[in-house]
Amino acid sequence: MFFCAFIFIVVSSPLNAQILVSDFRLSASQDVTHLRIEYSTSYNTLLNDSLTYSLWKGRHAIHVSQINQKFGQNFKVTQTENGFFLEGADSSLQIHIEEDTYNFALISVKRISKAAERLDDCIELKSQEVSWYGGPQQRLQYWPVDKLTFDDYSYVTKQVDNCAIAERYWLNSVGLFIYVDAEAPLFLNQVASKTLCLTAQKKLPYYAHDNEPISFNYKIGIASDARKAHMQAIGRFLKKPSGVPDEQMIRHPIWSTWARYYRPINDSILHIFSDEILQYQFNNSQLEIDDFWEPCYGATEFDTNKFPNMKTTTDLLKRKGFRVTLWVHPFINKVCEPYYTNALNNGYLVLDTNNNASTQWWNSGPGEAAYVDFTKPAAAKWFTDKLTTLLDATGIDSIKFDAGESSFSPADPVLNATKKSHPLAITTAYLNTISAFGSMIEVRSGFRNQHLPVFLRINDKDSDWSWDNGLPTLVTTLLVLNMVGYPLLLPDMIGGNGYGNNPPNKELFLRWLQANVFMPSLQFSFVPWQFDDETVALSRKFTDLHAQYTDIIMERFRLAARNGDPVNPPIWWIDPDDRVAQLINDEFLLGENILVAPVLQEGKFSRDIYLPRGKWVSQTGECYNGPVWLKDYPADLSVLPYFIKSGSVTAKNCFSLIVVGFSVIMYVTQKFN
Repeated sequence: MFFCAFIFIVVSSPLNAQILVSDFRLSASQDVTHLRIEYSTSYNTLLNDSLTYSLWKGRHAIHVSQINQKFGQNFKVTQTENGFFLEGADSSLQIHIEEDTYNFALISVKRISKAAERLDDCIELKSQEVSWYGGPQQRLQYWPVDKLTFDDYSYVTKQVDNCAIAERYWLNSVGLFIYVDAEAPLFLNQVASKTLCLTAQKKLPYYAHDNEPISFNYKIGIASDARKAHMQAIGRFLKKPSGVPDEQMIRHPIWSTWARYYRPINDSILHIFSDEILQYQFNNSQLEIDDFWEPCYGATEFDTNKFPNMKTTTDLLKRKGFRVTLWVHPFINKVCEPYYTNALNNGYLVLDTNNNASTQWWNSGPGEAAYVDFTKPAAAKWFTDKLTTLLDATGIDSIKFDAGESSFSPADPVLNATKKSHPLAITTAYLNTISAFGSMIEVRSGFRNQHLPVFLRINDKDSDWSWDNGLPTLVTTLLVLNMVGYPLLLPDMIGGNGYGNNPPNKELFLRWLQANVFMPSLQFSFVPWQFDDETVALSRKFTDLHAQYTDIIMERFRLAARNGDPVNPPIWWIDPDDRVAQLINDEFLLGENILVAPVLQEGKFSRDIYLPRGKWVSQTGECYNGPVWLKDYPADLSVLPYFIKSGSVTAKNCFSLIVVGFSVIMYVTQKFN
């Protein structure tokens, strides 16, 4: 069906009002869509903060945005077939319909100001009617993301708030997305559930040392629903992985020294840890040597007091059946000599505008460290060569790469990149450099790096039940990152990291493990045998369950690489217009046929579960016809609620559904037994 869309440009003044109307015919929406632009004038001057544009489906506004921009007197409006151009002495605004097909429309907004200190575009979130997804990774990881709050928040990758991913992409539940240009000096100002202001300001941490005009450009995509809009964004902007990570890291758990042993570590710990894993009959993909194995941070060689002969140790671990990986960071502490001086003299470190390399990370004090400058090819090669030499000498199989956020640079960095790409260029360059180490690596940060075929590790979580970086945010972070184009995700340690001398108890550990089962990978550091025999038995049960579904996870990984589909989408993905599903924040999908509803609250042994449209069978064979709420669904500490969908049977054919559901379960079980 062909639909009409209109753009209304309304220009009014107290004394001499005039209304301009332009009619555009768009085909992308399932309803009549209007793009309406309104602004006020007085005595031939455009009034400040008076310009708004809104997008409508039928009688419902799906996007309302207020623009602050000064155009002064004698501004000029030029209307074309596909949009309009508003120009003043020092500013311009262009809204242009770039594309119009039956399935999709794309609108560009381009703003330039020579005089303004900031450009704001404030979006009405309309949370009662519309939900928003995407945005940054955060400690307080709410879903939908319109619940977040920001105040003059520099939108760059940074350690604060776990903001290791800061993609400039937002998607709403009615099929509209916003994608902001990488070079805009973007800040966020958000009032929860009310407004999100996208603000361009030429100030730190962005480059602010020239008199160039502020440019603020973004795209708006419109489709008939959120799923269709998101797939358009993947194909046009977000990119898709160019391959898939190592399969063994998906099938069997990673075992890390970090949360259990912290720092420092030594040769004896590796032998004790590996022997325990074998003694308790757990599988493994690899044993990870985490912080602190160097004599000083940045040496990129083993401390021989802790590891007298690392090659001998690695060979022994491999004979036990372990691959071995190593935690690596991009910093050099100033006390780490002669390595620091060598890097500084060769120009391998990020400098500020005063030629100072001083910075700080979590293993240094203020001004006591430096950051390798991966935007310089020589520095990137030097870093890569050092690691390659280390791996060759020790037999280490691969690397867990940490950090990479732009905030670790000196406050006003000078990078080997365009001025407008500061400071985020360091994150992109770091990821592009280390991706050469292959499919077994993991990373934790990124900016416009969705194309890399490597695991992105979800940032460190705390060992508690709260929304402040606790267990509930494991699920919401999984959803946020999938929906900004990062489907190849590695959840962090099962049970959290135990920070503040607060390790997980048995209940939290098991609920965390259950929540992880249908995510792409399992990663242990705290171990089941720290608790009791029941925890060991249940942990074997759930690690085996994860292994049984590895083929399905790998299938979804390959689909992500082929088409860009999320691996663990929100449950509305299979019914994008379901308003209840759009608000669910404690369930997720593996692909499109497995729905997972883990228990995420302390002391709870049942929970309410929402099943969207479809025919569903539980792991015990009960049949359900969605959409439906399952109230107080029982889930003691041994139970992970999950459901398999079949679209091939009708609601009246429940017996067939049970057979289909059990057939899937039996197939997976037999394949791996």
